[in-house]
Amino acid sequence: MITCTFLARWGGLAALLTGLLSPGMTQAAGLADQVAIQTWTLRNLNFDQVVEFAQRHGIKDLQLIPNHLDYKKETRDQLAAKKARLEAVGLRAYTYGVAGTSMDKEENRKLFEFARFMGMKLLIVEPGDFRIWDNLEELAKEYDIKVAVHNHGIKSLYGNPAVVRQVVLNRDARLGVCLDVGWITSAHFDAAQIYKDYKGRVFDIHLKDKKVQKTTKGDDVANDTHIGEGDANYKGLFKALRESGYTGRIAIETDSADFARQPDDFVRKAKEFIAGDDASDAR
Repeated sequence: MITCTFLARWGGLAALLTGLLSPGMTQAAGLADQVAIQTWTLRNLNFDQVVEFAQRHGIKDLQLIPNHLDYKKETRDQLAAKKARLEAVGLRAYTYGVAGTSMDKEENRKLFEFARFMGMKLLIVEPGDFRIWDNLEELAKEYDIKVAVHNHGIKSLYGNPAVVRQVVLNRDARLGVCLDVGWITSAHFDAAQIYKDYKGRVFDIHLKDKKVQKTTKGDDVANDTHIGEGDANYKGLFKALRESGYTGRIAIETDSADFARQPDDFVRKAKEFIAGDDASDAR
C-alpha cells in the first residue's frame, strides 16, 4: 500500500519535474504581450471609439495622438475624465506623440506636465531643430520621463540612423529612439541591424511595413502593406528584440488611408503576425 508520505514526496517531485520539463518553460511573455496601438491608425475614430476598438482587439496600451488627447486644447478636467475612462476599462495611455516641441523650454514644460499628469513615462517627439534637444534633455532629467525621437523617411531630419545616433547616444540615458520600422525600411536600412546599432536606446517601436518600389523616373516610392507583407526584416528584428530583452511597446501603426478606414482587419492581421512569430520562436 502506498503511504501518504510517499505520495506527498512523489507529488512534490512530480511538481518540480513538471516545472522543469513541461512546455511551461517556454511560457515567458512573448512579443505579443508587448503589442500596443499608435492611434494614428485610428485617426478616423473619436476617443470613445478608440477605447471601444482597443477593448475589442484586446490591446491595453495606447500611444495617443492629439486627435484623441490634446493637452493644448482640452482642460485639465477633460483630460482627467479621459484618463478615468481609460483606467475604468483597463487601458493605459503609455505615451503621446509624435508631440510638437519648441525652442522655448517653458512651452515644452507643458508637455512634460501633461505626461506626468497622465502617468506617462515616455514621450515621442521629432524636433524640427537640433538645438531643441538641449532643453528636452534638461526636462527629461527633471521629470524623469524618457524622450524618444521618431524617424520618418530618409529625406526627413531623422531619416538617417547615423544622425539619430549622433543626436541621442551621447546624451542622458533617458533620451532614445522610437523606431518606425516602416520608414526605416523605406530608407533601405535593415530594421534589425539599426535596432542593434542603437545600443539599447530604442524605447518604442512603430509596427509598420512598407513595400519600396522604383518609379519610372528612378525615385523610390514606399506604400504601406499589412505587417509582414512588405520589405521590413521582421524576422531579424523580432529575434533581436528577444535576444536583447526589449521591454518597450510595439505599437501597431499604418500611414495607409485605406487601412485607416478599415482598421479592424489591419490590426487583427498585425496581431496574428506577431503571435505567429512568437509560436515559431517557441518551437
